[in-house]
Amino acid sequence: MDNRITFDEIFEQNRQRINYQIHKLNIRDPHQEFFQEGLVAMWNAYETYQPDKGPMATYFNYMIRNRLIDCIRKETRQTETEHRSNQEQKTQLTTGNYHRHQSETIYPLVNEYHFPLKDPSLWNHLKSRLTDNQWKWVQYHIIEDKPYKDIAKAENTTVDAVKSWGKQVKKKLKDPQFRKTIQWDDTV
Repeated sequence: MDNRITFDEIFEQNRQRINYQIHKLNIRDPHQEFFQEGLVAMWNAYETYQPDKGPMATYFNYMIRNRLIDCIRKETRQTETEHRSNQEQKTQLTTGNYHRHQSETIYPLVNEYHFPLKDPSLWNHLKSRLTDNQWKWVQYHIIEDKPYKDIAKAENTTVDAVKSWGKQVKKKLKDPQFRKTIQWDDTV
């Protein structure tokens, strides 16, 4: 015969432990989501409790608190991921490298820096002042209008690496001294 107390009895005796841990961790729980997580933690503690390891109350507190902390971390990561995703999307919609039509379709601007595409001397000067990877970015992204993902695949690298090449080129192109060096006439 099993002398264990039923979980219903344990729950009635210990439900305030969950509320206490929620309060102690300063968790706002209007939809009782954290309470439910605490309840699951209490159930797991009830199922895995070994009397020879210590008091049940201490084990409950430990399990409930750690489960709630894990939930907070998970929620924080999810919020940060959503925020980064929203920022990325916002950047893509508002950057000067794109323009919109009334249909809300977004098209990349091929000629970001208003390069005279048919001026071979400009391209030769520019190529001589860039690293191989920076030139690949110009060739693929500016001249051929390829997306970063396709460039990364073609060059067997990451999208972040391709973006880095582009940032380096853009930084150089913003420098008036560099533009003068490559004989880029801003009035064109």
